[in-house]
Amino acid sequence: MIFLELFITFFTIGLFGFGGGYGMLSLIQGQVVTKYGWMTMGEFTDIVAISQMTPGPIGINSATYCGYTAIHNAGMGETMAILGSFTATFALVLPSLILMIIICKVLMKYMKTNIVHNIFLGLRPAVVGLLLAATILLMNRENFSTPSENKWQFWISVLIFVATFVGTKVFRINPIQLIVYAGFAGLVLLY
Repeated sequence: MIFLELFITFFTIGLFGFGGGYGMLSLIQGQVVTKYGWMTMGEFTDIVAISQMTPGPIGINSATYCGYTAIHNAGMGETMAILGSFTATFALVLPSLILMIIICKVLMKYMKTNIVHNIFLGLRPAVVGLLLAATILLMNRENFSTPSENKWQFWISVLIFVATFVGTKVFRINPIQLIVYAGFAGLVLLY
């Protein structure tokens, strides 16, 4: 039963996950943490961090790790957890594969029409909204702590966040460099 739920969940996310992997994060979190309770918010936050560090698209990486964790947390063995990874990943990618085939056949023929142009104009704000939801989703106590729990960790986390934002937007520092700098700062300041 959990495999079918996993497939349907990630197929639906793949079908409606406009905005790429970061846009999918809030959808994934809403399903695997809130709706089904397959994992805790802390586990999901760890999955997002691992998904960002590993090569490949974050949405697909998150699906892979979520599928594994959901089956593992359900008490099934290693082999079944790996099958859960494949199920979630395949389900997430399948709608894109189907849609790309349709787009290649149909959309290219009508690309210059006003209807298609207006559809894309309507999708842009939705994509921005999904990305904003992913940002807000990750601004939680697992990533920042709270001033009442650990004042030092909270303010260091806020400082790293602000420094990374300014480094990206103002100084145009390469994001990979910023990830390394932030990891080093966290190691030095929070150890």
